[in-house]
Amino acid sequence: MATPKVERLLNLVICLLWTKQYVTADYIRRNVAGYQDGDKSDEAFNRMFERDKNELRDLGIPLVTGRSPMAAGAEGYRIDRDTYELPDISLDSDEAAAIAMAAALWDTPEVSTLSQTAILKLRAAGLDVRSEDDLGITAGGSTRSMGSEQVIAGLLGAIQVKRAVEFTHRSSATATPAVRRVEPWGVVSHRGRWYVVGHDLDRAATRTFRLSRISLVTPVGPADAVDVPAGTDLQQIVSAAVDSAAGTDGRTARIWVAAGRAAGLRRAATASEPGDLDGEAGDVLTLDIHSLSAVARMVLGVGRDAVVLDPPELRELVIAGLDRLAGVSA
Repeated sequence: MATPKVERLLNLVICLLWTKQYVTADYIRRNVAGYQDGDKSDEAFNRMFERDKNELRDLGIPLVTGRSPMAAGAEGYRIDRDTYELPDISLDSDEAAAIAMAAALWDTPEVSTLSQTAILKLRAAGLDVRSEDDLGITAGGSTRSMGSEQVIAGLLGAIQVKRAVEFTHRSSATATPAVRRVEPWGVVSHRGRWYVVGHDLDRAATRTFRLSRISLVTPVGPADAVDVPAGTDLQQIVSAAVDSAAGTDGRTARIWVAAGRAAGLRRAATASEPGDLDGEAGDVLTLDIHSLSAVARMVLGVGRDAVVLDPPELRELVIAGLDRLAGVSA
């Protein structure tokens, strides 16, 4: 089976990035996976290698040449690491929020897949594109039912300056709208929908409101007047509120997660027990399935750190999602 072009180029970059000396084309042909496929003639290899070198340079990868000690001073290749490596990337709270919100708002099938890929790459690079501490955004799950831009902007603005808000809310799709005054603590995504959590001033109690049922957000009162109680777990509050309003679809999922990873899946789990997978330490989580697609999106969001064990229909849904992501990256 022929090695995909993207995989071959990645193998070439890894080889040239980590070598401390110039390596020859012959060395690359013998040692880099993807160049030994089939019975290539010298001419066919040379054409492929030239195309690959040009493509790396077009991508901005600093491929340099020099004399190789491996073959009596023959021409060799390597990647200049000092030029290739980027400086540390840092995002302030507003930039992190912008990325998270952009990914959430891109909900068409084509763009959603692209945004998921971008977010995964940023997280793989060690960047936290969420801004839970500063803006109260918790990513995860679906991007549907986000609410209008005016609602989102109004709530996030109020959360940032610690100010109460007044808005119109419908308790159900057919209910009569009512005005609510709330001290907002944060915006949370849960099982495919988005909610704001806070202290309801009129009812003197913690309340959860779905963003898609809110309109006409207006800030009220002074800034720096809202305090989030110490130890508040917004995700747990929303989960409890949603669970009390609706049951599961009767199915459960068993998902292996790597040790210390997949915090969102761990929060959603009803049980957890230690379990290795192919020699890698981790835990096997049990989750009640409220929405098969929502659980699949949560699994896709953590990449290789989560593997569906059962049910088969969830595993198939995740595999289909991975195939779509691979198609976009190819």
